[in-house]
Amino acid sequence: MKLFKTKAGVVIEQANQFYLVDESWDTFINNDDVLAKATALVAKLPKVDASAIKDVLAPMGSNQELWACGVTYYRSMVGRQEESKAAGGADFYSKVYEAERPECFFKSSFHRVVGSNDYVRIRKDSTWDVPEPELTLVVTSSGKIIGYTVGNDMSSRSIEGQNPLYLPQAKTYDGCAAVGPCVYLTNEPLDPNTTIHLVIKRNAAVVFEGTIAISQMKRTPQELVSFIYREASFPHGCLIMTGTGIVPGSDFTLQSNDEISISIQGIGELVNTVK
Repeated sequence: MKLFKTKAGVVIEQANQFYLVDESWDTFINNDDVLAKATALVAKLPKVDASAIKDVLAPMGSNQELWACGVTYYRSMVGRQEESKAAGGADFYSKVYEAERPECFFKSSFHRVVGSNDYVRIRKDSTWDVPEPELTLVVTSSGKIIGYTVGNDMSSRSIEGQNPLYLPQAKTYDGCAAVGPCVYLTNEPLDPNTTIHLVIKRNAAVVFEGTIAISQMKRTPQELVSFIYREASFPHGCLIMTGTGIVPGSDFTLQSNDEISISIQGIGELVNTVK
Protein backbone atom coordinates (compact mmCIF):
# COMPACT_ATOMS: atom_id res chain seq x y z
CA MET A 1 0.00 0.00 0.00
CA LYS A 2 1.22 3.50 -0.86
CA LEU A 3 0.38 7.01 0.30
CA PHE A 4 0.69 10.12 -1.85
CA LYS A 5 0.64 13.65 -0.50
CA THR A 6 -1.23 15.79 -3.03
CA LYS A 7 -2.72 19.27 -3.13
CA ALA A 8 -6.17 17.64 -2.93
CA GLY A 9 -5.30 15.60 0.18
CA VAL A 10 -3.97 12.17 1.12
CA VAL A 11 -4.32 9.58 -1.65
CA ILE A 12 -4.13 5.88 -0.82
CA GLU A 13 -3.09 3.47 -3.56
CA GLN A 14 -3.83 -0.22 -3.21
CA ALA A 15 -3.68 -2.70 -6.09
CA ASN A 16 -3.71 0.17 -8.61
CA GLN A 17 -6.91 1.57 -7.09
CA PHE A 18 -6.97 5.08 -5.60
CA TYR A 19 -8.82 6.55 -2.62
CA LEU A 20 -8.87 10.20 -1.53
CA VAL A 21 -8.81 10.93 2.22
CA ASP A 22 -10.01 14.27 3.53
CA GLU A 23 -7.41 14.60 6.27
CA SER A 24 -4.20 16.57 6.66
CA TRP A 25 -1.00 14.75 5.77
CA ASP A 26 0.72 15.79 8.98
CA THR A 27 -1.94 14.15 11.14
CA PHE A 28 -2.40 11.11 8.96
CA ILE A 29 1.24 10.09 8.63
CA ASN A 30 2.29 10.40 12.30
CA ASN A 31 0.40 7.29 13.39
CA ASP A 32 1.92 3.99 14.52
CA ASP A 33 -1.13 2.21 13.10
CA VAL A 34 -1.35 4.12 9.83
CA LEU A 35 -1.29 0.93 7.73
CA ALA A 36 -4.28 -0.51 9.59
CA LYS A 37 -6.05 2.84 9.38
CA ALA A 38 -5.47 3.12 5.63
CA THR A 39 -6.58 -0.47 5.10
CA ALA A 40 -9.82 0.20 6.96
CA LEU A 41 -10.46 3.36 4.94
CA VAL A 42 -9.97 1.55 1.64
CA ALA A 43 -12.80 -0.80 2.60
CA LYS A 44 -15.30 2.02 2.85
CA LEU A 45 -14.08 4.92 0.71
CA PRO A 46 -15.22 5.29 -2.91
CA LYS A 47 -12.57 4.83 -5.56
CA VAL A 48 -11.30 7.88 -7.41
CA ASP A 49 -9.68 8.24 -10.80
CA ALA A 50 -5.89 7.90 -11.12
CA SER A 51 -5.81 11.60 -11.93
CA ALA A 52 -6.22 12.13 -8.18
CA ILE A 53 -2.48 11.70 -7.81
CA LYS A 54 -1.64 14.75 -9.89
CA ASP A 55 0.10 17.64 -8.14
CA VAL A 56 2.05 15.22 -5.96
CA LEU A 57 4.06 16.87 -3.19
CA ALA A 58 7.02 15.72 -1.15
CA PRO A 59 5.66 13.14 1.34
CA MET A 60 6.81 15.04 4.39
CA GLY A 61 4.91 16.87 7.08
CA SER A 62 5.35 20.62 7.32
CA ASN A 63 6.52 20.28 10.94
CA GLN A 64 8.78 17.29 10.33
CA GLU A 65 12.56 17.27 10.08
CA LEU A 66 14.69 15.37 7.59
CA TRP A 67 17.76 13.70 9.07
CA ALA A 68 20.46 11.72 7.31
CA CYS A 69 23.10 9.12 8.05
CA GLY A 70 26.49 8.82 6.40
CA VAL A 71 29.17 6.21 5.74
CA THR A 72 26.69 3.35 6.06
CA TYR A 73 27.99 1.63 2.91
CA TYR A 74 31.60 0.64 2.20
CA ARG A 75 31.60 2.59 -1.09
CA SER A 76 30.55 5.72 0.75
CA MET A 77 33.46 5.36 3.16
CA VAL A 78 35.92 5.03 0.25
CA GLY A 79 34.42 8.02 -1.55
CA ARG A 80 34.62 10.22 1.53
CA GLN A 81 38.24 9.19 2.11
CA GLU A 82 39.09 10.17 -1.46
CA GLU A 83 37.49 13.61 -1.21
CA SER A 84 39.02 14.51 2.17
CA LYS A 85 42.50 13.04 1.74
CA ALA A 86 44.17 16.37 0.98
CA ALA A 87 42.57 17.93 4.06
CA GLY A 88 43.86 15.18 6.32
CA GLY A 89 40.40 13.89 7.19
CA ALA A 90 40.48 10.53 5.42
CA ASP A 91 40.84 8.48 8.61
CA PHE A 92 37.68 9.99 10.10
CA TYR A 93 35.48 8.05 7.70
CA SER A 94 37.05 4.62 8.21
CA LYS A 95 36.73 5.13 11.96
CA VAL A 96 33.03 6.05 11.81
CA TYR A 97 32.34 3.13 9.45
CA GLU A 98 33.72 0.72 12.07
CA ALA A 99 32.41 2.55 15.16
CA GLU A 100 29.36 1.60 17.18
CA ARG A 101 27.96 5.14 16.80
CA PRO A 102 26.90 5.99 13.24
CA GLU A 103 27.25 9.38 11.59
CA CYS A 104 23.85 11.08 11.94
CA PHE A 105 23.15 14.71 11.04
CA PHE A 106 20.31 17.12 10.52
CA LYS A 107 19.70 17.45 6.78
CA SER A 108 16.79 19.82 6.28
CA SER A 109 13.60 21.40 7.43
CA PHE A 110 10.47 21.02 5.30
CA HIS A 111 10.83 24.23 3.29
CA ARG A 112 14.19 23.17 1.77
CA VAL A 113 12.88 19.78 0.57
CA VAL A 114 11.28 19.22 -2.83
CA GLY A 115 9.18 16.41 -4.27
CA SER A 116 9.39 14.36 -7.43
CA ASN A 117 9.46 16.31 -10.72
CA ASP A 118 10.67 19.41 -8.92
CA TYR A 119 14.07 21.14 -8.97
CA VAL A 120 17.02 20.33 -6.74
CA ARG A 121 19.96 22.71 -6.54
CA ILE A 122 23.73 22.71 -6.52
CA ARG A 123 25.52 25.41 -4.54
CA LYS A 124 26.99 28.35 -6.44
CA ASP A 125 30.11 28.22 -4.26
CA SER A 126 30.75 24.53 -4.98
CA THR A 127 32.70 22.91 -7.82
CA TRP A 128 31.98 19.21 -7.23
CA ASP A 129 28.39 18.13 -6.65
CA VAL A 130 26.61 14.78 -6.67
CA PRO A 131 23.23 13.28 -5.84
CA GLU A 132 23.13 10.61 -3.16
CA PRO A 133 20.33 8.06 -3.74
CA GLU A 134 19.07 6.77 -0.41
CA LEU A 135 16.41 4.57 1.09
CA THR A 136 14.52 6.95 3.38
CA LEU A 137 12.65 5.89 6.50
CA VAL A 138 9.32 7.40 7.53
CA VAL A 139 9.26 7.38 11.32
CA THR A 140 6.55 8.37 13.80
CA SER A 141 7.02 10.38 16.98
CA SER A 142 7.30 7.12 18.94
CA GLY A 143 10.24 5.95 16.80
CA LYS A 144 8.32 3.36 14.77
CA ILE A 145 9.22 2.92 11.10
CA ILE A 146 5.85 2.90 9.35
CA GLY A 147 7.06 3.13 5.77
CA TYR A 148 9.72 3.99 3.25
CA THR A 149 10.28 6.51 0.49
CA VAL A 150 13.01 7.43 -1.99
CA GLY A 151 15.50 10.14 -1.08
CA ASN A 152 18.10 12.28 -2.83
CA ASP A 153 20.66 13.74 -0.43
CA MET A 154 22.28 16.40 -2.61
CA SER A 155 25.88 16.93 -1.57
CA SER A 156 28.76 19.30 -2.28
CA ARG A 157 31.83 17.09 -2.24
CA SER A 158 34.18 20.02 -2.86
CA ILE A 159 33.05 21.78 0.31
CA GLU A 160 32.98 18.70 2.53
CA GLY A 161 36.32 17.62 1.07
CA GLN A 162 37.97 20.86 2.17
CA ASN A 163 37.25 20.00 5.78
CA PRO A 164 34.82 17.49 7.36
CA LEU A 165 33.67 20.30 9.68
CA TYR A 166 32.09 21.95 6.64
CA LEU A 167 29.53 19.12 6.42
CA PRO A 168 26.50 21.34 7.30
CA GLN A 169 27.36 23.73 4.47
CA ALA A 170 27.89 20.85 2.06
CA LYS A 171 24.57 19.29 2.96
CA THR A 172 22.05 21.95 4.00
CA TYR A 173 20.88 24.71 1.68
CA ASP A 174 17.76 25.56 -0.35
CA GLY A 175 16.79 22.67 -2.63
CA CYS A 176 19.31 20.35 -0.95
CA ALA A 177 17.04 17.32 -0.79
CA ALA A 178 14.23 15.56 -2.58
CA VAL A 179 11.93 12.81 -1.32
CA GLY A 180 9.08 10.92 -2.92
CA PRO A 181 7.07 10.18 -4.85
CA CYS A 182 5.14 8.32 -2.14
CA VAL A 183 5.38 6.44 1.14
CA TYR A 184 5.31 2.66 0.87
CA LEU A 185 3.44 1.52 3.98
CA THR A 186 4.48 -1.74 5.59
CA ASN A 187 5.03 -3.20 9.05
CA GLU A 188 7.68 -5.56 7.69
CA PRO A 189 11.38 -4.92 6.98
CA LEU A 190 12.23 -4.55 3.31
CA ASP A 191 13.71 -7.52 1.46
CA PRO A 192 17.53 -7.22 1.73
CA ASN A 193 17.71 -7.84 -2.02
CA THR A 194 15.79 -4.61 -2.68
CA THR A 195 17.86 -2.48 -5.06
CA ILE A 196 18.42 1.25 -5.41
CA HIS A 197 19.07 2.42 -8.96
CA LEU A 198 20.45 5.81 -10.02
CA VAL A 199 20.47 7.25 -13.53
CA ILE A 200 21.75 10.73 -14.41
CA LYS A 201 21.01 12.12 -17.86
CA ARG A 202 22.51 15.15 -19.57
CA ASN A 203 20.91 16.34 -22.80
CA ALA A 204 18.89 13.08 -22.80
CA ALA A 205 22.06 10.93 -22.72
CA VAL A 206 23.01 8.77 -19.71
CA VAL A 207 26.20 10.14 -18.11
CA PHE A 208 26.14 8.05 -14.94
CA GLU A 209 24.34 4.93 -13.75
CA GLY A 210 24.63 2.72 -10.70
CA THR A 211 22.78 0.09 -8.66
CA ILE A 212 23.19 -1.31 -5.17
CA ALA A 213 21.22 -3.64 -2.89
CA ILE A 214 20.23 -2.41 0.57
CA SER A 215 21.83 -5.60 1.95
CA GLN A 216 25.15 -3.75 1.49
CA MET A 217 24.17 -1.27 4.20
CA LYS A 218 26.27 -1.87 7.33
CA ARG A 219 23.67 -0.43 9.74
CA THR A 220 20.09 -1.57 10.18
CA PRO A 221 17.28 0.97 9.75
CA GLN A 222 16.17 0.54 13.36
CA GLU A 223 19.74 1.06 14.58
CA LEU A 224 19.86 4.41 12.80
CA VAL A 225 16.49 5.42 14.24
CA SER A 226 17.63 4.50 17.75
CA PHE A 227 20.63 6.83 17.62
CA ILE A 228 18.73 9.78 16.13
CA TYR A 229 15.92 9.40 18.68
CA ARG A 230 18.28 8.78 21.59
CA GLU A 231 18.30 12.36 22.96
CA ALA A 232 15.97 14.14 20.53
CA SER A 233 12.19 14.21 20.37
CA PHE A 234 10.15 14.47 17.19
CA PRO A 235 6.58 15.42 18.10
CA HIS A 236 5.47 15.12 14.48
CA GLY A 237 7.76 12.26 13.45
CA CYS A 238 10.61 12.58 10.97
CA LEU A 239 12.20 11.19 7.82
CA ILE A 240 15.64 9.59 7.93
CA MET A 241 17.92 9.07 4.94
CA THR A 242 19.99 5.92 5.45
CA GLY A 243 23.12 6.69 3.43
CA THR A 244 24.29 5.93 -0.07
CA GLY A 245 26.26 3.14 -1.67
CA ILE A 246 26.37 4.75 -5.13
CA VAL A 247 29.10 7.39 -5.34
CA PRO A 248 30.18 8.83 -8.71
CA GLY A 249 33.94 9.18 -9.15
CA SER A 250 35.95 12.37 -8.89
CA ASP A 251 35.65 12.87 -12.65
CA PHE A 252 31.90 13.52 -12.38
CA THR A 253 29.98 16.55 -11.18
CA LEU A 254 26.39 17.60 -11.70
CA GLN A 255 25.48 20.41 -14.06
CA SER A 256 22.39 22.56 -14.41
CA ASN A 257 19.56 20.79 -16.28
CA ASP A 258 20.85 17.31 -15.47
CA GLU A 259 18.00 14.88 -14.80
CA ILE A 260 18.38 12.63 -11.74
CA SER A 261 16.24 9.48 -11.53
CA ILE A 262 16.35 7.33 -8.40
CA SER A 263 14.21 4.20 -8.19
CA ILE A 264 13.82 1.70 -5.37
CA GLN A 265 12.10 -1.62 -5.99
CA GLY A 266 8.59 -1.70 -4.60
CA ILE A 267 8.55 1.99 -3.67
CA GLY A 268 8.77 4.07 -6.84
CA GLU A 269 10.87 6.53 -8.82
CA LEU A 270 12.00 9.98 -7.71
CA VAL A 271 12.84 12.27 -10.62
CA ASN A 272 14.41 15.72 -10.28
CA THR A 273 16.13 18.26 -12.48
CA VAL A 274 19.13 20.28 -11.36
CA LYS A 275 18.42 23.99 -11.33
